[in-house]
Amino acid sequence: MTKEEVLHLATLARIELSPEEIVRFGTDFDAILSYVARIKDLAGSDTSTPHLGVVHNVFREDADPHEPGLYTESLLAAAPTREKEYIKVKKILENNNG
Repeated sequence: MTKEEVLHLATLARIELSPEEIVRFGTDFDAILSYVARIKDLAGSDTSTPHLGVVHNVFREDADPHEPGLYTESLLAAAPTREKEYIKVKKILENNNG
């Protein structure tokens, strides 16, 4: 990487680098990018195995959502204590502002 590219990355990261660090990071970045290129070459273009970068949605389609309130009463009935349409819980936070 060039000195300007390292300085640009440092600006984006909001860090200051000494002249020695600029040279060292440029060399380090080049080594890292070379290693990543090697990994990409080894992976090849075979996408038959999912761990090589095939992205797929693991979530179900939200096709038929249930009607609102359908399970409200059974969930509230399972709670130890309730107050109207809410689950009542023990107060664990205090307001120290007055």
